[in-house]
Amino acid sequence: MPPQGWTAPRLCALLLGVTGLLASGSDFQHHRYDDMVRALFAVQSQCPYVARVYSIGRSAEGRHLYVLEFSDNPGIHEALEPEFKYVGNMHGNEVLGRELLIKLSQFLCDEYQARNQRVTRLIHDTRIHILPSMNPDGYEVAARQGPELNGYLVGRGNAREIDLNRNFPDLNALMYYYEKTNGRNHHLPLPDNWELQVEPETLAVIKWMQNYNFVLSANLHGGAVVANYPFDKSRDPRFRGRTTYAATPDDKIFRKLARTYSYAHGWMHKGWNCGDFFNEGITNGASWYSLSKGMQDFNYLYTNCFEITLELSCDKFPAESALPREWLGNREALVSYLEQVHHGIKGMVYDENNNPISKAEISVAGINHDVTSGVDGDYFRLLLPGTYTVKASAPGYLPSASTVTVGPAEATQLHFYLKKAPKQNQKGKHHNGKKNLSSHKNPLKLGPR
Repeated sequence: MPPQGWTAPRLCALLLGVTGLLASGSDFQHHRYDDMVRALFAVQSQCPYVARVYSIGRSAEGRHLYVLEFSDNPGIHEALEPEFKYVGNMHGNEVLGRELLIKLSQFLCDEYQARNQRVTRLIHDTRIHILPSMNPDGYEVAARQGPELNGYLVGRGNAREIDLNRNFPDLNALMYYYEKTNGRNHHLPLPDNWELQVEPETLAVIKWMQNYNFVLSANLHGGAVVANYPFDKSRDPRFRGRTTYAATPDDKIFRKLARTYSYAHGWMHKGWNCGDFFNEGITNGASWYSLSKGMQDFNYLYTNCFEITLELSCDKFPAESALPREWLGNREALVSYLEQVHHGIKGMVYDENNNPISKAEISVAGINHDVTSGVDGDYFRLLLPGTYTVKASAPGYLPSASTVTVGPAEATQLHFYLKKAPKQNQKGKHHNGKKNLSSHKNPLKLGPR
């Protein structure tokens, strides 16, 4: 059944415009690199006032990692407007996410021009970033074989045959240690020389995360049909041949985010897909199988961003004839999930003179994971409906706490005004220092993620 609170009128309200429903099979094709680039720049040309293409770096073979941004002010972060990202094709041979994100880009532009109120509101109130292919080199290897002959691993890694979803710094080990020692619970330090230990594509995405204060994200994969949420890496060794559930402090909101996609998807929520059963079409990553150095956990432990992994097709490289059905099955889910970025609380952190304070820590009582304010002093904290005690703190200032009630709709605004601390209190707390985790080795896992 749908998540609590989803009434029939609510479901009807989720339906999109007629133009999105009438996509014919001729609209769909597999895009090689040059085709994808042309498609993205075509959207920018069609919707120049709300769309912008930019590159976050290059792949191992020198291909640009192009992102398409949608905003009513492209290229500019507006205070209190959340940043959202979709990432596709991290594994080069898992191609449905790539095609869905290209189609989503075209759809958003078309519907904006058609004055679809829902899409217009999203673009005006959100800064949306779409990276259709994180691994364009691997895609080209897979595409040379095509849908009929593609093997389970051919093109999965980048040009150096490195699995990019096993290539991020392993912050889970540090987090699990800090949990036992009451250490830092967010924005964990990276290991020494980390830039030399990751692939060019991974480096580009980490730098991207450092430059944009993302709030919510999804990473699109293939090989199963399920919405997978953190943690991916188990805290404990295997028990009776299985790994155990590894909950984040935000487990309830992650489960809700995963259910949002699953129930809006055409068939994910039914549970039985690809010969596997996942209740409600969702799973904790570690409960499925443990994965180290993945991008999903890295988002949560290094940035303010909450990310889930969406497994979207049994067939990693579906035929072109399957793409229209897949688009219709995922279109509403892609939009509904994007809308979740507007839930919880958001606000500004100011000093006594109304100057914004960046890197202020926002703590929610009972949830051992903090977020920080961005360079403009704005913060975003995803939360379920309820009443919370929220505290803002920053070095050199007295902390301030407020009680806030969060509803089921738009984010509740809660601003903080911090007073300067007396001189004797201005010494900030020293957090645990960097720990080099580069020596941690993990066996290769070959599951969909």
